[in-house]
Amino acid sequence: MERRPINKWLIALTVMLPTIMEIMDTTIVNVSLPHIQGGLSVGVDEVTWVLTSYLVSNAIVIPITGWLASVFGRKRYLIFCITFFTLSSFMCGSANTLGMLVFFRVIQGLAGGGLQPISQAILLETFPKEEHGMAMAAWGTGIVFAPILGPVLGGWITENWSWPWIFYINIPIGTISIVLTMLFIFDPPYLKRKFLSIDYIGLVLLAVGIGCLQIVLNKGQRKDWFSSHFIVSLSIIAAIFLILLVIRELLYKEPVINLRVFKDRSYATGTFVIFLYFFCFFGSVVLLPLYVQKLMGYTAFLAGLVLAPGATASLLFFPLVGKLTQKLDNRYLLGIGLSITAYSIYLMSQFNLSAGFWNIVWPRALQGVGMAFLQVPLTVVTFVGIKKEDMGNATSIFNLLRNLGSSFGIAFITTVFERRAQFHQTQLVTHLTPTDIPLQHACETLKHLLPEDMVLGSIYNELLRQALMLSFNDAFYILSIFVLCLLPSLLIFKRIKRVSHA
Repeated sequence: MERRPINKWLIALTVMLPTIMEIMDTTIVNVSLPHIQGGLSVGVDEVTWVLTSYLVSNAIVIPITGWLASVFGRKRYLIFCITFFTLSSFMCGSANTLGMLVFFRVIQGLAGGGLQPISQAILLETFPKEEHGMAMAAWGTGIVFAPILGPVLGGWITENWSWPWIFYINIPIGTISIVLTMLFIFDPPYLKRKFLSIDYIGLVLLAVGIGCLQIVLNKGQRKDWFSSHFIVSLSIIAAIFLILLVIRELLYKEPVINLRVFKDRSYATGTFVIFLYFFCFFGSVVLLPLYVQKLMGYTAFLAGLVLAPGATASLLFFPLVGKLTQKLDNRYLLGIGLSITAYSIYLMSQFNLSAGFWNIVWPRALQGVGMAFLQVPLTVVTFVGIKKEDMGNATSIFNLLRNLGSSFGIAFITTVFERRAQFHQTQLVTHLTPTDIPLQHACETLKHLLPEDMVLGSIYNELLRQALMLSFNDAFYILSIFVLCLLPSLLIFKRIKRVSHA
């Protein structure tokens, strides 16, 4: 009996619901860490493992999602992921020790890691190639909106209820997702389960290499990078295991990650662009709330409002860009997205201490428009040459590099920010000498406003603010240059041939 075709948008809703839930869980915990720390009576360094454990386990599973789906069957694996993600969420909320919480966060990360690449693969296979732009507009909406919604929702839940509820809210969403998946998701005929020999060596190399790399990126800045023996050791292990992984996967007959997909030049270029773009995008997303909180005195809620217009702009422009991908050369749209993004981050590098709320919101909203013009056409041109049966493997690698780009970007930009703040502070302090005329005038003026013993302290505090402002400006400027450097990559992508509908 032939199965009745299912509406493609119903399939899109089914796969996007658990994906949004999983992505939101990467950021929803951030604002709740102080409450978790107090509730479990642990130190600052210890509680950060609640974040790190999830990110590490998540990163390990993402690249092998395509292989796991081919071994167990994609629908079966998808239901397994959602079920264990939901159960582990309940156990995270019920944890009464840090060890229990970290353990179940690892399980949660392992279960959730497959949701992003599976959802993207299903959408790319369900929608015809000429409608890939619309499919990726729907997918991009969740990818962009979820990590920004996470901290806002997490903060509200923690303040009004308690921190376990940031995990408990996954239970009804997960339950609905399981039911929808059972009803509407089916494995296509070309995705028959394959009984492959298990590449145990490849799995070990992947788990250790990616795991160590993710820990280095998350803990490096806190431990002052390579001055820490812990970070040096993990970096060496990560480098050795990842090099061996590449060699192993290229030579092995049935690899867990099929790296031969990089032979397609559009795919290889697209993965490079998504890595560097999210490197810059998440770098700026981390800096902007810090800027308004450290220098402008914004509350956490107002800092969240600064980010919100970017997500809103992306949501509004995703459908438009999805339509345009069917009419225009996607490479032109991609060029528009990169140019708008570079300009928006450059505007952030021009902020000063007198900037108003709308002066800060405008570049962020513009960045959201750039994201819409980039995310949708980039996915279309990246996967244009990939066969449907290879889509699961290709989306797994694509999502891994996107996530690694975010981790590298955050690690890089926070380090640059700290180093530039020290540099500018050193430079500005050289002017604070007893013979400096402007300093003498400032002291005389402040003596009429403040007690004499507070005058120099007030001037020094202002110097620190100026140094921080300059370091923020430098960091944003560097990111804008990185985005511009991606423009020549447009020449490498293949042109998509349009199918005429006579």
